[in-house]
Amino acid sequence: MLNTAVREAVMRVLPRVKTPAQYSGGELHSVAKDHRQVRGKLCLCFPDAYTLGMSHHGFQVLYTIMNNDPQWACERAFAPWMDFEGELRRNRLPMYGLETFTPLYEFDVIGFSLQYEVCYTNLLTMIDLGGVPMFSNERMVTDPLVIAGGPGAQNPELLAPFVDLFIIGDGEESLPWVMEKWMALKEVAIREGDLTHKRRMEMLAELVGSTKWAYAPAFYVFDYHADGTIATVNRTRSDVPAQIESCTINQDLDAIPLPTKPVVSFVQTPHDRIAIEIMRGCPWQCRFCQSTVIKRPLRVRSVETIVQAALDSYRNTGMNEISLLSLSSSDYPHFEELVKRMHEVFGPLGVNVSLPSLRVNHQLRSVPQLMQGWRRAGLTLAPEVARDDMRTQIRKPIKNDDLIEGCREAFKAGMSHVKLYFLCGLPGERSVDLDGIVELAEAISEVGKQATGRYKEVTASVSNFIPKPHTPYQWNGMQTRDYFRWAGDYLHRQKRNKWVKIKQHDIETSLLEGILTRGDRRVAPGLHEAWKRGARFDGWKECFRPDIWWKSFADLGIDVDFYRSRQRPIGEKLPWDHVNVKKGRAYLEKEQERSVIQLRVMADAVSGEGGDKSPTGCGG
Repeated sequence: MLNTAVREAVMRVLPRVKTPAQYSGGELHSVAKDHRQVRGKLCLCFPDAYTLGMSHHGFQVLYTIMNNDPQWACERAFAPWMDFEGELRRNRLPMYGLETFTPLYEFDVIGFSLQYEVCYTNLLTMIDLGGVPMFSNERMVTDPLVIAGGPGAQNPELLAPFVDLFIIGDGEESLPWVMEKWMALKEVAIREGDLTHKRRMEMLAELVGSTKWAYAPAFYVFDYHADGTIATVNRTRSDVPAQIESCTINQDLDAIPLPTKPVVSFVQTPHDRIAIEIMRGCPWQCRFCQSTVIKRPLRVRSVETIVQAALDSYRNTGMNEISLLSLSSSDYPHFEELVKRMHEVFGPLGVNVSLPSLRVNHQLRSVPQLMQGWRRAGLTLAPEVARDDMRTQIRKPIKNDDLIEGCREAFKAGMSHVKLYFLCGLPGERSVDLDGIVELAEAISEVGKQATGRYKEVTASVSNFIPKPHTPYQWNGMQTRDYFRWAGDYLHRQKRNKWVKIKQHDIETSLLEGILTRGDRRVAPGLHEAWKRGARFDGWKECFRPDIWWKSFADLGIDVDFYRSRQRPIGEKLPWDHVNVKKGRAYLEKEQERSVIQLRVMADAVSGEGGDKSPTGCGG
């Protein structure tokens, strides 16, 4: 059921915007259903650019699952770039679902996939342009239920005023359940003629009271100590859960269908290839990593399921590259068998297979041989740190020898360059740890010369560490702007090999992510104010305007350092404590205490080596 009026109006303005195809819908395998023939309407919203959203595997998974059920119509919406947002506002046009050009306010449920916190302002833009009341306490039964999930929802509190419901954990089972439950409640309310906000809240309470993994912030209030720390989190009604748990798919991952008919974009995307999730979770428990916490337990797909899904996807899309996805692909228990089978099936078809998340271990040395005959350009690895004692601290047991020899074999096999991911600003970081980043990158470039007769290009991509909720480092403060600037300058000064490039993540963006990740509801007005002042697409360097954020926080009296940089006592109640993810707080406390002991040992070791040159010594 196409909304021709909206579509025709949109088509008239598209010639005035960049890449109009991203707003026109109608892509291969998109599903446009007649809304008169379905029970409920859902719009999956990705609060970032179309090109990024269409590259996200999980978004395609949920789209497929929901449209496979004949009672639901599931559509897509992406954040409009500023030029298109301006056209929508000037022409008083709504944000709409791409499949039928239905305005967002006409959907029963709109669900946001939050992959990172710096997309929050785009979420507000989409709610506002969609004609949905901005604040949850202004919505009636006829307004869409606004839900959110994903890694960017692990601390829900900054979005509490705007989002009705957060889904914590896996979405494949939880999203259909929420859709079914909400529609049943809405149908009764409509029959009874009660469309008030009060009735909506009763419906929401019944929904969250029926499960343990759905969090409705409206039913929880915070009390604070005089120093600003949280005293208690109290429920406003007894029929909602006191503690929120994570929805976890415990069944065989093979039983969860892969999207073998993914929507194929009209425009080029960063990951213009078939994506197949081979494994969920990670066997390792690195202290810095939020993903390994929220994706537990480890679940794997069979080799044949993966190969068949890849083959079906290839036949349905014609794409000539397949990406095997997981947090750590080479930890897949049947890794060698999988790579050989993929080579047997896709080599004759001229289809390339990429492994974007290889772990540094002894097996890395054999990967280039396993991939013999495939198109290859570079190798991407994430050692995170370069010294063994820091690896013990972060719980990532890898060896430089394995890394260097794996790169040697890759260069011999024709790999042209290596990209390494490191962290800067970890608890206990010392100048010797920064030295190690440069030394390791230069050693790999040298290995390229040994293997091929010429130095190889090595890029050390350095991220500014942000202590994330639900990790053992959640009590640690984030490093300061001055420290990150010093560390970046130090890395560049130490570099000697012109084939090695040091790229530090934008410091201001990291600092913003730190406050959005670690704040509580008292920071939400700052988010709303920054959005009103024009903050958009904060993850994009060409769009990000940090001055808007820092001025908004200052004008509202929000102490950024209180949330972002302050070291928190282990007994302090944290804004996300009532949202339990997997192993829970007791495990995290134990890991944090072990970390503190190891930090002392590290500091003593550096003292014995002749001191530390960093401005703060121990970066925790």
